[in-house]
Amino acid sequence: MSQPLAPGSLAGKRALVTGSSRGIGADTVRYLAEAGADVVINFRNKAPRAEKLAAQVRELGVRALVIGADLTDADSVGTMYAEIEREFGGLDILVLNASGGMESGMGEDYALLLNRDAQVGALQRALPLLDAGSRVVFVTSHQAHFIRTTPTMAEYEPVALSKRAGEDALRELIPDLTDRGIEFVVVSGDMIEGTITATLLERANPGAIASRRESAGKLYNVGEFAAEIARATIDPIPADNTRLVGDTSDFI
Repeated sequence: MSQPLAPGSLAGKRALVTGSSRGIGADTVRYLAEAGADVVINFRNKAPRAEKLAAQVRELGVRALVIGADLTDADSVGTMYAEIEREFGGLDILVLNASGGMESGMGEDYALLLNRDAQVGALQRALPLLDAGSRVVFVTSHQAHFIRTTPTMAEYEPVALSKRAGEDALRELIPDLTDRGIEFVVVSGDMIEGTITATLLERANPGAIASRRESAGKLYNVGEFAAEIARATIDPIPADNTRLVGDTSDFI
């Protein structure tokens, strides 16, 4: 992977990336660590992958905490932040990357619970650890960000609606964040090649990803999109608090 941030540009910063044992979250952790940030790797049920990632980034000379926490469980989230405060003393960057809703065997309201309620809870519980100058990054998709004006594939619609609800709920907190000196930005991208969501969509609707790729001309892969998220932790924030990644002609 190429480095999207200058080496040392995040030296001394402390970053938590939720859902970061694999995929986009894991690559985001790598980029932040390469830029000098100490990192918290959060996982729900992929401890070996999280520990392997931690070992890799520690070789860069940064600190890495591995913390298992289910964002839909308030007690679990509270324990995670207590450990972060004990080991790091606080946070400078919070990347709300964890999401889902297409998994089998979950309750009917799981997508909304994870993609809205858990995101708000994770941010609110983090506030005591975030000082002025900190930044919060919420990761979403064009299919969710633009769901009110652009329909998406039926298999993804419940997830898209829940992620848009989560984005809206987080945006309602912007005035309070601004008063605290905390910055907030949404990073929205198209379907990402190689993610669990893309795999599940392809399984439910064969040909869906190829069709979207043909329409968009290009779909970002995991590393490319993670690089955009990493940049969003340090780049100037757009006036509408939204960083749109890739082609949006089918949405705007």
